[in-house]
Amino acid sequence: MREWLPLLIVGAVIGTFTAIFIFAYALMKEKKQSIGFERNMKDGELIKRLLKYAKPHIGSFIIVGCMMLFAISYEIISPLIVAHIQRVISTAGFKMSSLLISVGVYASVLVLSLVCSYFQAIILQKTGQKIVATLREETFTHIESLSHAQLNNIPVGKLVTRVTNDTNGLSMMFTNIIVNLTKNVFVILGVLIAMICLNYMLTLMVLCFVPFIVIFTVVFRKFSRKAYRKVKDGTTDINTFLSENLSGMKVIQVFNREDVKMDEFSKKNDKLETARRSQMFVFSIFRPTVYMLYVASVLCLFFFGAKGYVDNWQFLGQTVTADVLVAFYMYLSKFFNPIQNLAEMFNWLQSAFASGEKIFSILDMKPEVVDQEGAIELDEIKGEIEFKDVWFAYVPGEWVLKGVSFKVKAKQTVAFVGSTGSGKTTILSLLCRNYDIQKGEILLDGINIRNIKISSLRKHFGQMLQDVFLFSGTIRSNITLREESFTDEEIMEVCKYVNADKLIGKLSGGLDEEVRERGNNFSAGERQLISFARTLIHRPEVMILDEATANIDTETEVLIQDSLDKMMNVGTMLIVAHRLSTIQKADNIIVLSHGEILEQGSHDELLKLRGNYYNLYTLQYMKDNLAKA
Repeated sequence: MREWLPLLIVGAVIGTFTAIFIFAYALMKEKKQSIGFERNMKDGELIKRLLKYAKPHIGSFIIVGCMMLFAISYEIISPLIVAHIQRVISTAGFKMSSLLISVGVYASVLVLSLVCSYFQAIILQKTGQKIVATLREETFTHIESLSHAQLNNIPVGKLVTRVTNDTNGLSMMFTNIIVNLTKNVFVILGVLIAMICLNYMLTLMVLCFVPFIVIFTVVFRKFSRKAYRKVKDGTTDINTFLSENLSGMKVIQVFNREDVKMDEFSKKNDKLETARRSQMFVFSIFRPTVYMLYVASVLCLFFFGAKGYVDNWQFLGQTVTADVLVAFYMYLSKFFNPIQNLAEMFNWLQSAFASGEKIFSILDMKPEVVDQEGAIELDEIKGEIEFKDVWFAYVPGEWVLKGVSFKVKAKQTVAFVGSTGSGKTTILSLLCRNYDIQKGEILLDGINIRNIKISSLRKHFGQMLQDVFLFSGTIRSNITLREESFTDEEIMEVCKYVNADKLIGKLSGGLDEEVRERGNNFSAGERQLISFARTLIHRPEVMILDEATANIDTETEVLIQDSLDKMMNVGTMLIVAHRLSTIQKADNIIVLSHGEILEQGSHDELLKLRGNYYNLYTLQYMKDNLAKA
């Protein structure tokens, strides 16, 4: 009995580890139910969707598969060659030429394997990057199709993470995991077949460890999945926090809130650190455990080999010779190494799945504002606009517009005035189909805007908003929006028309002057003038102006007002303004309150009514006079 004690000790150690793993797995399942941890998409569904992106590159993967077979040949043949060398050396009458031939065969197989592995890696990297680039472009394009309401509900940092970090997370899957996963599976099967042919008794001994490998892998899979999801969630939280707070850093500094924001960041950073530590801990437990099984199998191999050599012991009619022992020792390494690699790849695979799930959560969002079937293109429009009994609510039941009806003739200038929240800006957003109304109709040249393709509809509108967004680049790229069909003469002609030429003339770089992020190296008024030029150069038939003269200096306001007077002759213009002095020349002024039209008419007509508009105008007139005094 004492001679079998080593095997009993090995069995006891493995049994103890197995019991601990099963107990941890049981606790994990119970905790999963208690906290509601659940994966939204199954692995099979994710694999099926991700492989669709690999389908166009199937030819490259077939070539890689053929190269992989040559690389695998080394893993399977090399132990047999080494065993043959050992047998040749042990044979009486050994000749050096026989050894050199065997070594030459071994070296040839090794070189062929290395060459195939090199070209396999090159092809995979090129193919994988093409797939990831396609996925990244598809994600960005889909984000562009989302409605304003949907974009308002998703933090910018989260979208940035989806397009950058998460697509990069999938890169490893296409450049490494899929092929190497397949390679390791074939290596395991090939090694197993070779071992059975070499000595089925020792092969049965090795197979006794397989059930434990399966148990450990299943347990590891559960813990790894949860750990990776926490890492992805933590990364998204940090990116979202940084995107918002770096953009608002000036406000943080003005109100001396650096310490508060630092504490918030530290908490999110600590959360991500904890998630990454959990991920590392899970992996640090699994890989050594598989290595323990490898060491245990080597100990059993040596035990049976020594017992067969010393006692001439046989099992199932087979003994272990020296060359078989050498070959099996090498095969054990090649059998367990792929299993350990599978564990590492499973880690990466879980990371890719977590990234894929995040990306598909965006891609699965159906745009709320879409083209209706049979929607038409409009090459030209007159600019006639009509709202018929329009009702709209951002939140169901909380009406922002209540039965609004009005008509705008072509080339007319119509202004909307009223208190904050009266629905002025909402009317302009609905006209461009940034949102869809719940009741009523909005007509453009007598056509319901739902029956017009969104891209065609917006092509005829030019929007000038209070908060002008300038992109990083140059003044030229911000005016043309990188459309290269405009000449410098055309650009400067438009700039002169809207009084932006005076601004550009002062700059050393002219049209090529650098514009930093969000145009923060220009004043609000200067950004507005650039916005006017950007709008006019694309020749819209309908122009929308939302609080363009707010928060700017008096000198710039005079330039902008002069620009407005000129633009009123270009096409139909809709204006929202709090400063009533800027809209006195409008053809029609619509006064709104709580989503309803109170009165409308020209400036003089509304003053004669002595209603709501009269009160607003009188109040502003008194404030202006007091300010001058």
